[in-house]
Amino acid sequence: MSKVVLITGASRGIGRAMAIKFAESGWLVAANYNKSEEKALQLKSMSSNIYIYKADVSDRDEVKKMVDAVRKELGPICVLINNAAISSIKMFSDITKEEWDHTFDVNVKGVYNCTQEVLPDMVRMNSGSIINISSMWGQVGASCEVHYSATKAAIIGFTKALAKELGPSCIRVNCIAPGVIATEMNKDVDLSELREETPLGRIGTASEIAECAYFLASDNSSFITGQVIGVNGGLVV
Repeated sequence: MSKVVLITGASRGIGRAMAIKFAESGWLVAANYNKSEEKALQLKSMSSNIYIYKADVSDRDEVKKMVDAVRKELGPICVLINNAAISSIKMFSDITKEEWDHTFDVNVKGVYNCTQEVLPDMVRMNSGSIINISSMWGQVGASCEVHYSATKAAIIGFTKALAKELGPSCIRVNCIAPGVIATEMNKDVDLSELREETPLGRIGTASEIAECAYFLASDNSSFITGQVIGVNGGLVV
């Protein structure tokens, strides 16, 4: 019987690469999206193992409906990857209350919502893996991205605390902190300076994050929990 993974924010970028990796490896992939329906449908057409589910992760009712639908259609969720996130670049003094709240609602509350809804399956099975996608900016901070950096730092704290709480239930909780990755989120950003500062001398790819996520979902990482794994080419050590 194929295992089920729920990946939030799966229609583009890192989420899309993870959905493809898991589907190609025989998993049943519940690929969440919110606004990018066309890209989600394109993703679905790539594999019979990919199923798409629309939900705003910041809305608990929508998350519950999504998780119930996944459970009914595909079975219990073995792995949750909290990937959905938003970002913007602006001076801290220019961030409005609405922008601040919305960033935390999606990036942090979304992780809370999805994790709480998925946990009953994992507790009942006495196994599971929760993988949270943070950022190197959650580790070191980014100028003009205070709101984004703060949410990604919160995810790191969430990961470490929840790993301790769920360890007795044999549920692992880990975090990936990507470095500079070539995705649509960065398409309007000049990455040349960051490329030069990266010891490996290049920008990372979404597929490299997907490989790390697949490892953390597999039995090969059975003794790894509460960790923040930097996939950043050595930029943050």
